[in-house]
Amino acid sequence: MNAGDVGIRTALPADRDALVALIRILNTFEAALTQDRLVTRAAADAYHRSLLERIARQEGRLLVADVDGRVVGFMSLIVQEDQPFVREEVRRHGYVLDLVVDEEWRGQGIGRALLSEAERLTREKGLKRLVIGVVSGNDAAERLYEDCGFKIYAKAMLKAV
Repeated sequence: MNAGDVGIRTALPADRDALVALIRILNTFEAALTQDRLVTRAAADAYHRSLLERIARQEGRLLVADVDGRVVGFMSLIVQEDQPFVREEVRRHGYVLDLVVDEEWRGQGIGRALLSEAERLTREKGLKRLVIGVVSGNDAAERLYEDCGFKIYAKAMLKAV
């Protein structure tokens, strides 16, 4: 399989179960890094519902990577607006909320294909920036994002109190 065999399309209602399963995979992976993720199907289902609502509010898209009719990855993209102290021409930007590829399909260009579509959609809206976050310790994702041209812009730090 190569990236050319992957179809990137808008998620359909029929993709719901595959999306919830992928959200659960992401939550489980990130739970090992953060120790704060819920990994149940109910949590993944609740996030899916909330994600659809946020996408509807923020000019977003939920995209899936499809190989022969099977959803093997997804990405959620919204339009976000920074604070008034950010220059107006770059204040509104694309923001990738989630990007996950099923384990057996990783390393085959699917994440890159999804990010390429995010860039295209962001440019199509006339926006000049695309932002993506990465959980500390997710080194593979961070390398992918750097390889795709992303640079560290800000860091969030956490302290339990």
